[in-house]
Amino acid sequence: AAGLWTVFTLGGVGSKASSQLEQCSPLASQSLLLLLTLFYFFISDNTAFSSSNPHAFQINFNSLYTALCDQQKSDQATLLLYMLLHQNSNMRTYVLARTDIENLV
Repeated sequence: AAGLWTVFTLGGVGSKASSQLEQCSPLASQSLLLLLTLFYFFISDNTAFSSSNPHAFQINFNSLYTALCDQQKSDQATLLLYMLLHQNSNMRTYVLARTDIENLV
């Protein structure tokens, strides 16, 4: 609980006080931190989604890829990309199939 409180109040460990994402949209920054928190707890507890339908929602990989390319100066966006590439085979396949991967790198 203390780690979760730190993420919500201080923006996470090691993050810069006034990142580019926080300046343009504080809601987007807080949403990204929430996604990272949920992703972490999902990895820690795989029993949370052990239902018969593991794919409860769909995501537009193109929009996600574009947003991650735009925010790669943010530590949080880089961490989300890292977690997605290592934990989600569909996202990894999509990124590897892109012809403009230099935008991400």
